[in-house]
Parts: sequence; structure tokens; C-alpha cells
Amino acid sequence: MEVLYLLLPISGLFTIVIVGALVWAVKSGQFDDLEGPAYKILMDDDDDAAELKDSESEPAKTRQEDHSKPGN
Repeated sequence: MEVLYLLLPISGLFTIVIVGALVWAVKSGQFDDLEGPAYKILMDDDDDAAELKDSESEPAKTRQEDHSKPGN
């Protein structure tokens, strides 16, 4: 019975912490878009990777062209 004097305040403190975390998550926008992350898994990222690869290879092409010019 005496252990209840310890457990009740601890459980009340945990409840306050959990409610505070829930309020913070709602105010910070964690629950704004519930469906978007689920659809991101299904999206194909190959186009983005190809564009990134092309943009990385362009400076290499210009460097090769500079070396092919006479006088350099």
C-alpha cells in the first residue's frame, strides 16, 4: 500500500510528459501530412538519379573539350 505513494506521482508525471510530447508534435506539424510519406515509397526515383548523374558529368565534358583545343 505504501508503494502507491511513489507510483501514483510517477505515473502522473509520465502522463504529463506524454501529453506534453503529443501537444508539441501536433503544434510542430508532425501530423499534417499522414499520406504523403506512404506514397513516397512508391515513387520512382530513377529520373532524379539520372538528372543528378547528367549534371555531374557536364563539368567533366567541358574539361575534356578544353584539352582538345589546340594551344592548351
